Amino acid sequence: MRAVVIAPVLKAARAKSNPTAVARSDEARLEEAVGLARAIDLTIVHSAVVPVSQPKPGTLLGTGKIAEIKASLDEHDAGLVIVDHPLTPVQQRNLEKEWNAKVIDRTGLILEIFGRRASTKEGTLQVELAHLNYQRGRLVRSWTHLERQRGGAGFMGGPGETQIEADRRLLQDKIIKLERELEQVRRTRQLHRSKRKKVPHPIVALVGYTNAGKSTLFNRITGAGVLAEDMLFATLDPTLRRMKLPQGRTVILSDTVGFISDLPTHLVAAFRATLEEVLEADLILHVRDMSDPDNGAQSSDVLRILGDLGIDEKDGAERILEVWNKIDRLEPEARDALVQKSENQPNVIAVSAISGEGVDTLLGEINQRLSGVLVDRDVIVPVMQLQLLPWIYDHSIIDLREDMEDGNVRLELRLTETEAAELDRRLGIGQKAAREDWER
Repeated sequence: MRAVVIAPVLKAARAKSNPTAVARSDEARLEEAVGLARAIDLTIVHSAVVPVSQPKPGTLLGTGKIAEIKASLDEHDAGLVIVDHPLTPVQQRNLEKEWNAKVIDRTGLILEIFGRRASTKEGTLQVELAHLNYQRGRLVRSWTHLERQRGGAGFMGGPGETQIEADRRLLQDKIIKLERELEQVRRTRQLHRSKRKKVPHPIVALVGYTNAGKSTLFNRITGAGVLAEDMLFATLDPTLRRMKLPQGRTVILSDTVGFISDLPTHLVAAFRATLEEVLEADLILHVRDMSDPDNGAQSSDVLRILGDLGIDEKDGAERILEVWNKIDRLEPEARDALVQKSENQPNVIAVSAISGEGVDTLLGEINQRLSGVLVDRDVIVPVMQLQLLPWIYDHSIIDLREDMEDGNVRLELRLTETEAAELDRRLGIGQKAAREDWER
């Protein structure tokens, strides 16, 4: 479908905006809106930033701008207008009448993308719930079938009232049904988490603005075949993989849905079960596209959404590690300066998920953060406690193993102080007796 994309810029809203926040340029907003539209295979025939000095309650835009866009639609034979701004149901209906074309606002566009990207049952449920909540407030649009009475006596209420109420009840019934199914999804996720905690591997979650390269980095680290394309919201459903760090530590890596500015509240609510994986993470990798001139504003959007999820700035210093991705796209001088800058900051690693540059350094930093300070231990596992060996291999780095003639196993290993205390507790008296026999 041929489409026109416009990005309204409200001057009054800009004047009231937070002066300390990182501002997003108008051109970057428009480029992102065009990228979103292309993500659902639309042909963009015209795009423009539209300044709005005084938003109109009925149409948002003034009559002059409406006429300009109408002329552009006629010129390019386009039947769809993407408005990169929230529209009320009345504004959407009035603009469709003025332009004689279908109108989709930012929320509707993101919902459309998510609807196409959802591939699992859980993702489909989440998107459908967000769609229904979005549609519930738009039954005012009065399509033809809403103007007919379903029958019955009396003349109270205008034409279409009973049909609108029936549609609202149907929507509400569907919403309640979906919420129940998603509650079951949430319980299932909690069950999976409780099982993981019984074999407590640390969880590392990848978060970031959409198209920052999370899935490419996920594939680079784990060798998984997750879809990774240069496209907004190329992947939607969360993916978890178990992997071993170079030093032998086993962790679970979680790839989450990409964030975006002005993320619709319907989607935040619907995807909360998915995003809870981030809350449970021991370490959060905030992946940033450093080749994007707008990456500062994108980072602010991601941190704001993390704050909404309950991860505040105090937590951030300990739990969040910034990954400056796509350094391969920079000019050599800019790349060298960025790498130098990252080396002087304690919570930053510069990488290229495509070429692999910096990934080994990132894995080493992940291992250090999750392991803490390692202590050297020399332990003997008695023959009657050899069932502990899998736990020991999962929670420590084995430097030497000696299978002794009496069936005991001697290990030289490195592990954290916390895990060393847990190992002592698990070995207990058996360890002490075996060591005394060995020393004799």
